[in-house]
Amino acid sequence: MPPEVLDFRRRADLTELMDEPCSREEMRACLQDLSKLNRWFLGYRPILRWLDSLDLQKCGATLNLLDAGCGYGDTLRRIEAWSQQRGICPNLTGCDLNPDAVAIAAEASHPASKIQWLGADIFRYETSEPIDIVISSLFTHHLAEEDIVRFLQWMEENARIGWFINDLSRAPIPYHLLNAFSKLVGLHPFVKHDGPVSIRRAFVAEDWRRICAAAGLSENDVVIEGFTPARLCVARTKRRN
Repeated sequence: MPPEVLDFRRRADLTELMDEPCSREEMRACLQDLSKLNRWFLGYRPILRWLDSLDLQKCGATLNLLDAGCGYGDTLRRIEAWSQQRGICPNLTGCDLNPDAVAIAAEASHPASKIQWLGADIFRYETSEPIDIVISSLFTHHLAEEDIVRFLQWMEENARIGWFINDLSRAPIPYHLLNAFSKLVGLHPFVKHDGPVSIRRAFVAEDWRRICAAAGLSENDVVIEGFTPARLCVARTKRRN
């Protein structure tokens, strides 16, 4: 059988093993390895840099930050540590459609952590408090384009200060590097499969320009920026403190 011809010109319509039913033990092992990749490949850096740009220390009121599709919750735990270092005390909430992921995120958190974990569809998320900031990390590539448009519109309507999407860049070099690296270090089989697939399902800047336009956002409303080694992020800042 001839080898598969990889086409990075458009998003691939592929299934990730993590999107299929699996045991909580399998999911926990997979999410733990994904968090290792986040650490090793500086996956938290884009969101933390954007949060730094907002000058949140100057905000007198308590901030409410929501992580949509929080998964293992490692991004929120990193933000909690970042906040403590800066004397900020935001209310942090992680929301994920998968109840097992929410339970695993809670188990992985320190007993003193004040992060709230919620199993819910983000489009049905309800809170008595206004949302100041919405973030997502490695979430949007799981969605069809029309659902990404809907997600952007939802964030635009609900996030008072701004929102940030941290996802992958679709390109052959990151694909092949991640494919080789995940096998070399012996990551969970789901991660070996899903990591390269995620890159093929991910984005280039033109994708985001098109999606943002479909959501009613102009190029002046957002900043689309790549981060080495394989991140492509979208930032929307409505106001700074």
